[in-house]
Amino acid sequence: MKFPRKKMLMMKRLPEKTIERLSIYRRTLLNCLDQGRTHIYSHELAYMHNITAVQVRRDIMFMGYASSQKKGYDVKELIKVISRILDTEKGSNVAIVGMGNLGRAITSYFVGKRPKLNIVAAFDNDPDKIGHVISGVKCHDVRNLQEIIKNQEIGIAILTVPTDYAVELADKLILTGIKGLLNFTSISLNVPPHVCLEEYDMITSLEKVAYMVNRSA
Repeated sequence: MKFPRKKMLMMKRLPEKTIERLSIYRRTLLNCLDQGRTHIYSHELAYMHNITAVQVRRDIMFMGYASSQKKGYDVKELIKVISRILDTEKGSNVAIVGMGNLGRAITSYFVGKRPKLNIVAAFDNDPDKIGHVISGVKCHDVRNLQEIIKNQEIGIAILTVPTDYAVELADKLILTGIKGLLNFTSISLNVPPHVCLEEYDMITSLEKVAYMVNRSA
């Protein structure tokens, strides 16, 4: 099944990069809240993320939120505003497809991190994993993928399977109604325009870093 190559096509009001930064801001703000901070200035938030204060203010202005010039942004209120942008009231159900080392690591790391993003199912073809609960998530036979995704209203899938199976499983996921794919395999995928695709190639990222290190040396 072939589709025109489209990356991260989504109907949204805010720019894609702004959405990414808002997610990062929220994590930082939650840490600040844990540390007892009640307010933060744009230049402080900018310094934490190696960007300009102008960029921070622009991102936050996109949401229609303003700060007190004397105290800066109210941390609790800013978290709430960002959450209204990034989250839905119902939340989103997520599946992990491929419970090898990477799939298990992602599941273990992510479970409980975001109440509005719930990993509710995992899939594999290994009999030693099927039926087991891994980090609180039950692993199902990949042959039951379509039924479980529909029954549990799963809209997002994280693909961590061997490269040889990536295209086939991505096509199956799309046919079941998946609207978002995070691809952690080393092969690029073709998806229809209505599917949001993010691809993470760790080998390429590492080679890029190695090249920059070697060049600077």
